[in-house]
Amino acid sequence: MFLFLQNTLLLKAIPGLNDIGKALLGPVSEQVMVLQNIGSSVLVSENQLPELHQLMTEAAKILNTEAPDLYIRQNPVPNAYTLAINGKRPFVVVHTSLVELLTRKELQAVLAHELGHLKCDHGVWLTFANILTMGAHTVPGLGMVAGFLEEQLFRWLRAAELTCDRAALLVVQDPKVVISVLMKLAGGCPSLSDQLNVDAFLEQARSYDKASSNPVGWYIRNAQTRELSHPLPVMRAREMDEWSRSQEYRTLLQKMFR
Repeated sequence: MFLFLQNTLLLKAIPGLNDIGKALLGPVSEQVMVLQNIGSSVLVSENQLPELHQLMTEAAKILNTEAPDLYIRQNPVPNAYTLAINGKRPFVVVHTSLVELLTRKELQAVLAHELGHLKCDHGVWLTFANILTMGAHTVPGLGMVAGFLEEQLFRWLRAAELTCDRAALLVVQDPKVVISVLMKLAGGCPSLSDQLNVDAFLEQARSYDKASSNPVGWYIRNAQTRELSHPLPVMRAREMDEWSRSQEYRTLLQKMFR
């Protein structure tokens, strides 16, 4: 959590960042993103995919936050993301391939992760980062700026992702469920899901830590992660396993459910 707050302060200290954000998240960008999802996705509700609606509603209640709109979108790449624009209702988009890959409990962990972004007020920064990665390099005048900001934003994003993994655990209350999601995103498919082993994946994570503990390994590890928007799956799995056994996690659970 400290790392996330530290990176947020670094972002806010960048001169002109708010002005650039306003340019990227202006009325045209708002309309493009809203209409794109309304026009090419399915909006989840009590009467449309009610099981998914219930998963989102339950997760939002546990995290004590308002449930955003949820869209299911046809896409062969398993993914979920949150978009929040000033003055607009935030929404979460989940790809159909991710729904097919995960169990219902795992899917709720994903929804809780996305809710974590909203609960922690990541929304506008997250949307800003998504727009940068989805094509700001092609916008006249923003290419060089985008290149400069990407490293700062990606550092912030990696810390934010770990924070939201914790939100997922607070909802599902089983670290193996969250780690299973990470494992499946790393190398899962529906036909092999019943053969995947969370304990083996955690052992793989420990092997990665050991292999990157020397100076050369440390350098390679940093080079691998520097340009990533998300921490490596094995690193997220290890962080989740450690936090699930922490006093901080137990204290939060007691506060939430007493």
